[in-house]
Amino acid sequence: MRWIEVSVDTPAELIDERCQQMADMGADGFVIENEADFQNFLENNHQYWDYVDDELEQKFAGVSRIKCYLSDDADGKAILAKIRGAYGAVQTAFIEDSDWENNWREYYKPIEVGEKLVVVPEWEEIPADGRQPLRLDPGLIFGTGSHATTRMCLAALEKYCSPETTVLDLGCGSGILGIGSLVLGCRNCVGCDIDPKAPDVAMSNAALNGIGSDRFRVYAGDIIGDASLRRELGSGYQLVLANIVSDVIIPLSGYVRQFMAEGAVFICSGIIEGRQDEVSAVLQKNGFEIIAHYCEEEWHCFECR
Repeated sequence: MRWIEVSVDTPAELIDERCQQMADMGADGFVIENEADFQNFLENNHQYWDYVDDELEQKFAGVSRIKCYLSDDADGKAILAKIRGAYGAVQTAFIEDSDWENNWREYYKPIEVGEKLVVVPEWEEIPADGRQPLRLDPGLIFGTGSHATTRMCLAALEKYCSPETTVLDLGCGSGILGIGSLVLGCRNCVGCDIDPKAPDVAMSNAALNGIGSDRFRVYAGDIIGDASLRRELGSGYQLVLANIVSDVIIPLSGYVRQFMAEGAVFICSGIIEGRQDEVSAVLQKNGFEIIAHYCEEEWHCFECR
């Protein structure tokens, strides 16, 4: 089926009013693009990122518009005629169902990581290259293996994997780091993420690799703010992982030691260029010795004891 994407430039103060007007015409499923909302979202969610791509900011610069999607048939075209009659010139584009459902998959191919792993989207054939495959559904949630921060973590952790190693993955997302450790032979892993969707997503990805709840458990919650969750996660882990952002790593580093066994390793990544010295100083203040420092593209990863 083909759809008509309709974009209506609208003064910010009229967005709610025009959405209601367009709904009365028969449109629904509105998407609002508004620079003020975008900037407000960035300002109030620093804990999720240190970097926003310039192209994304440019996309929203000066923008205030409403988008909706109409079926490319007589009914949809009748609604489009009403919208044009009310607001004059509008922008339209045609979109096929397949554009949404499948085209994104062409961007995900097997990725070799470190010395041992190859991250393989679930629909791709496993390469016959002798590497250990890590199956993943990249469409579910962040953490696909393609980003430098994830690659550095996976490469760093592989030398610590053994049948005796227990792992804690803080900010686990898709589960890729914890699952990677299990694929490489670690005994078990516990993951935790602030996103309530993470447990289901991570366990689904674990199942793609033949890993069940006997070796992998995932919690949803705020480790920094929830003492009961920290107690539930327990202690004595030989390997602790955190691929998040600097604004979370900094306060989190004050709690990580309580999860670690004697001689354990803490690997943290997601540190944007320009903040590595700040994070390094806080890690050392909290008693960590930095034993390795990796840098790829504009991202940094620390390996600590």
